[in-house]
Amino acid sequence: MTNPPPFPGFDGLMSLSRREGVDIRPTLLRVLTDLYVQASTHSEEEARQFVELTSRLIDQVDDATRAAVRARLAIYPGTPAPVLRQLRLRPADQPVSLAQGISADSNPADLPTPPSGAPGEAQLRLTSTLSMQPADAAELSAMFFGASSSERALILHNLSQTPLKASPRVPVARAERAIEALEMAAFVADVENFTLELSETLILPWKISTLVVNDLGGEPLACAAKALGMPSPVFQRVLLFLKPEIGTSVSAVYRLSRLFDILSERSALIMLAAWRGSTMAVARARYRPALYDDERNRARPAPGQTRSGPQLPGAGVLPRTGSQGSGR
Repeated sequence: MTNPPPFPGFDGLMSLSRREGVDIRPTLLRVLTDLYVQASTHSEEEARQFVELTSRLIDQVDDATRAAVRARLAIYPGTPAPVLRQLRLRPADQPVSLAQGISADSNPADLPTPPSGAPGEAQLRLTSTLSMQPADAAELSAMFFGASSSERALILHNLSQTPLKASPRVPVARAERAIEALEMAAFVADVENFTLELSETLILPWKISTLVVNDLGGEPLACAAKALGMPSPVFQRVLLFLKPEIGTSVSAVYRLSRLFDILSERSALIMLAAWRGSTMAVARARYRPALYDDERNRARPAPGQTRSGPQLPGAGVLPRTGSQGSGR
């Protein structure tokens, strides 16, 4: 009997980070760090796996991601020693030397300037040119639906810092009509029409829209509502009337409402792009031959034709028989 991995759900991210066309390594390092610092203590196996995963990612990410991870692990007392050395951090139990005083005649221009913060959402939109391949989008979508509530929140939070290309916004007029129709369908608990309207507005297949609406956690529905531009009070009413299993739980409504409020539009649009791209991967896999010569063997062989030699003039004319011409 094998023990479950300390960080479930991230095998897909590891394989996704090795592929060309999309760099998911900064997101993976941020999510691993956030999950690690959530617990106060860790076993030796968890610490060993954390060191093994992060040591391969720290030197391969950008400076902003490395600085954010360094800040999180610097104040965490359980950071493993190899990670501290790689990040050039001082252990928690090691005394910190006092900084030297600054003289009164020091030139302010000579003082070190603080590092610039992470790029804003507008800058990320300008530099986002990495479109996900269909296989990568399908893997990211499957990983999101298979993750727990806390892991989904971390994935959505860290997607905003990735250079992935997001889906375009829904036109305002179309979004307003859809939001009104969705609220009316939720008020009468019409799940079928709610799913149909969401599918048509966000250009999602029926299967994906059904997964989003019927998900027990509610995070996919919050993501779809944010991508649509739904106001927060409308989303809360949708939770109360459309999904009784969530609407009857005060903690569940509060958790999803808070997630909806802090969720960025960019993260929701990136996840929407992953949902759309995952359907292309399914369609390609459905029509892909299983063997390399399947298409050749599947073709119907043409009947063999024998080529005759050159015919002499008049060879193809049949002789006339019968009474006509017999007396000539």
